[in-house]
Amino acid sequence: MTVVSVEARLAELGITLPGVAAPVAAYQPAVRSGAHVYTAGQLPFVDGALPVTGKVGDGEGLVDPATAADLARTCALNALAAVRSVAGTLDGVRIVKVTGFVASDPSFTGQPAVLNGASTVLGEIFGDAGTHARSAVGVAVLPLDSPVEVEIIAELPA
Repeated sequence: MTVVSVEARLAELGITLPGVAAPVAAYQPAVRSGAHVYTAGQLPFVDGALPVTGKVGDGEGLVDPATAADLARTCALNALAAVRSVAGTLDGVRIVKVTGFVASDPSFTGQPAVLNGASTVLGEIFGDAGTHARSAVGVAVLPLDSPVEVEIIAELPA
């Protein structure tokens, strides 16, 4: 069986990881502790800016769930860039846990579907090593009025 590197898989999927997003406060984007890398909450920055802001929901003036899921995907890619920045490579990495926060309209209950945007791309990139535990949490507001935020815990190879 041929083992494909994660970098090769990213290229196959047409995904280029962004540079590590600059912190917006006093923290590090990712920290290694033993065999694990813990990322800070990653916002869906694209070229240093949030493409969309606001609450997620189904009504007028709200960020629609499909757009929010795409933003969660972007958050996950930003988190992977942070992991790679401290690990040096994504080869051999296993995604252990994903925690996602969705700035939700009070009537919105579709947070798990929004976070599927992050979970799906991690599965596409890592295969079985991308299967993870997850929490999807609805919150009143996120930093910079971001609709979503995602953090991951990754396990490094022995």
